[in-house]
Amino acid sequence: MKHPEEKYNKNQAKYLEKCPPEQREFHAQLFRIGNTTYRYHQLATESEPTEEYYFEWLQGLPENIRKDMKERGFEGCKNILSFTRYVNERNDIGMDEYLKENLSPEDFKAHNLHTSK
Repeated sequence: MKHPEEKYNKNQAKYLEKCPPEQREFHAQLFRIGNTTYRYHQLATESEPTEEYYFEWLQGLPENIRKDMKERGFEGCKNILSFTRYVNERNDIGMDEYLKENLSPEDFKAHNLHTSK
């Protein structure tokens, strides 16, 4: 999956051109996984998260993190990855399912290998 902003696609393409051939596919895969993950989190901001979701999300956080997120407030947390994932999950868009649907089987397997550590 390509990044939604063309400037990043161009930067990624330039990077891959300069990569040693034996590393090119590895980095291309990282870009595909990263771009797909970025798009997943972007879905939450497009769905216009509510303060209700924010307060629900806060309740599930450990006390020390909750305190910090309360200080940041709703607007300050709209792009926090755990919040955007919460919003998507609340809207029945699971991250694993989204990645599985939008990545090749090889890329999805690689993602799971990197995130299971």
